[in-house]
Amino acid sequence: MSHVMSFYAFSPLSEGEALEALRERLELRARNHGLKGTLLLAEEGMNGTLSGARSGLEAFADVLTAVPGFEAMPFKYSVADEDNPVFYRLKVRIKPEIVALGRPEVRPAERTGTHVDAETWNRLLDEPDLIVIDTRNDYEIGIGTFPGAVNPHTRSFKQFPDYVATLDPARQPKVAMFCTGGIRCEKASAYMLDQGFEEVFQLDGGILRYLETVPPNENRWRGECFVFDQRVSVDRELGEGTYAQCFACRRPLTREDMASADYEQGVSCPHCVNEQDEAQRAAFAERQRQVELARARGDQHVGKAMPTRR
Repeated sequence: MSHVMSFYAFSPLSEGEALEALRERLELRARNHGLKGTLLLAEEGMNGTLSGARSGLEAFADVLTAVPGFEAMPFKYSVADEDNPVFYRLKVRIKPEIVALGRPEVRPAERTGTHVDAETWNRLLDEPDLIVIDTRNDYEIGIGTFPGAVNPHTRSFKQFPDYVATLDPARQPKVAMFCTGGIRCEKASAYMLDQGFEEVFQLDGGILRYLETVPPNENRWRGECFVFDQRVSVDRELGEGTYAQCFACRRPLTREDMASADYEQGVSCPHCVNEQDEAQRAAFAERQRQVELARARGDQHVGKAMPTRR
C-alpha cells in the first residue's frame, strides 16, 4: 500500500538565494526518504502532496515543521492501491504563489475566513440564510460535492474572482466554502472578506480532512473527491476511487466516457475532442505511442510537458 501526504501553510519564506537554498535542502531530504510528488515554495508559504512509505513521509514532515514559521503545519494522510505509483517523479519548485489566484494583494497569512470542523460544517449546510460555495473547478465538482453547494463553473482558480463579482455582499453577507484540502479556501475566503462579505466560513482541512474525521453516519459528502495525482479520485473512506483520467485535458472519466467513440487513450475524450487543434492532437498521439513502446519494453514512461489546450 502506498501512502500519500498533503500539506500547506501560509507563512513568509525568504526570497532569492535563501529560498533556493531551502528548495535544494528539502529536495535532497525528500529524495533521501524515497518520496515522489510535488512541493511548491513561494514567499507566501509552501504547499505539497507527496507519496511514499508512511515512515518516510512522517520523517519528512518533521523536516518541514523544523522550518521556522511552519512548526504547526498540519498533514493529511490517505492511501493508494499497491500498483498505483501515485506520482512518477519528485518536483520541488519555487513559484510566485503556492496556489494561483492571480491577486497578489490577497494575504491569507494575515486574514482568512473562520475555520470550522466537520460537526460545525454539517450544521452550516442546513442554514437557510447561508450560501455554500464549492471553490473547486467545474470538472472536480462534477464527480462529487456537498448537497446544495453552489458551483461557480470555473475552469481554473484564477476565474474565482469573476464569480465573486456576481455576488452582492449586502444581500448575501454570510457564506461558507470548501475545497479539496483547504488551501484554495484560504485565498478565496481572504479575497471575499476583502470584497466586503461580513461572515466567511471555510471547512478546515477541506474535503480530505472532513472525510478523515467525520463519523460515517454523519457524512454528508456525495460522490468521490478529485485529487491531483494518479489516483484521480478518492471515495468516502479515502480509498482509491473509480475514475480514470484523460491525459489530454486531465478531466476525470467514467466507464461510459471511455466507451465513447470520442475517447482515444492518451489523446482525447468526449470532454475535449473538440478543444484540440491538429498539432496538439498529434503531440498527444505521439506521447501515447511512446508510452506503449515503453510498456512493451517493461519500462515506465513519465513523458514531458504537453501542449496547453485552448
